[in-house]
Amino acid sequence: MGSHLRLATRAVETDMPVMVQIQQLIRGAQNAVSLAQGVVHWQPPKQALDKVKELVWEPSISRYGADEGMPELREALVKKLQEENKLCKSSVMVTAGANQAFVNLVLTLCDAGDSVVMFAPYYFNAYMSFQMTGVTNILVGPGQPDTLYPDADWLEKTLSETKPTPKLVTVVNPGNPSGTYIPEPLLKRISDICREAGSWLVVDNTYEYFMYDDLKHSCVEGNHIVNIFSFSKAYGMMGWRVGYIAYPSEAEDFGTQLLKVQDNIPICASILSQHLALYSLEMGPEWVVERVKGLVKNREIVLEALSPLGEESVKGGEGAIYLWAKLPDKYVNDFEIVRWLAHRHGVVVIPGSACGCPGNLRISFGGLLEDDCKAAAERLRRGLEELVKDGMVK
Repeated sequence: MGSHLRLATRAVETDMPVMVQIQQLIRGAQNAVSLAQGVVHWQPPKQALDKVKELVWEPSISRYGADEGMPELREALVKKLQEENKLCKSSVMVTAGANQAFVNLVLTLCDAGDSVVMFAPYYFNAYMSFQMTGVTNILVGPGQPDTLYPDADWLEKTLSETKPTPKLVTVVNPGNPSGTYIPEPLLKRISDICREAGSWLVVDNTYEYFMYDDLKHSCVEGNHIVNIFSFSKAYGMMGWRVGYIAYPSEAEDFGTQLLKVQDNIPICASILSQHLALYSLEMGPEWVVERVKGLVKNREIVLEALSPLGEESVKGGEGAIYLWAKLPDKYVNDFEIVRWLAHRHGVVVIPGSACGCPGNLRISFGGLLEDDCKAAAERLRRGLEELVKDGMVK
């Protein structure tokens, strides 16, 4: 290929999306069922969908809207943030999903060559967002071995010793891919460390309603903190693509710079989708919490399926829709295990190497109804039993 036809190094050197690889694997494996993608099995509220159907022929639905989001949706979200999340000094921008929200923030806050901090196991799309924008000095911190909590001591040391100071630190709470919930005192300590160092803290709260065992989700707020939220999982709106950014109202010029990015990516989130988000929000958090309760049984089913690996090998699951499992030490090539499970046992999971931790698996328990989850989990259990006892039998 001639030099005038070269592809961007940023794109070429960005990791291939693991979900694209997994979708290809599912298509190639006969009758495979998925415990891979982070989805939920429910649809948006029927009342909300019925209202949206009436709007399809409205001329405003086909026009551009305000870049930052429909005023009535943003007003409702500000109220929600104040009442549910105790975020009282935050402004809102509506985005085409939480992934786009994160890209907006990377482009607004980071320059190519900046250093940033994540914690392993990390969310693969966030890592890719840094790569494709030229932010390639990605410092990956450890999780605590027994809990997978971000190591705050490591963070404090890294932010104080790295020059120039890393521009941004990001965490997902509760975690993707681990399902680990960061306790409020630890989240506040991470926030304090970032504030003192002069680093932005970006917290992805996509799974705010997905909490188990009587745990309660909490947020932190400050002029150095940006929070991300999503409608995708909570309201079953994965394909409708609506998320939002809660950014500090007092941070000078933040909203102005964010608008520049927004206007050059989606201009605005889908108008029809924003209406659905507004109508879904009117159902209240109770609508979501009731459905999340049904996932407790799925979690138990998948936990049992992972038992051949040993109790100490399974972590997370306090929140979100994921469990994190360590493979036997000799299986570092986890993608090879994932392909083997798909083709021999008809079940698909995510390789931990996509999240910076080779030799592990991410298992999602949110996308199937209980009976289907049982069937998928039985395939997984049989596969892991065979793996531990006899290896990768062909």
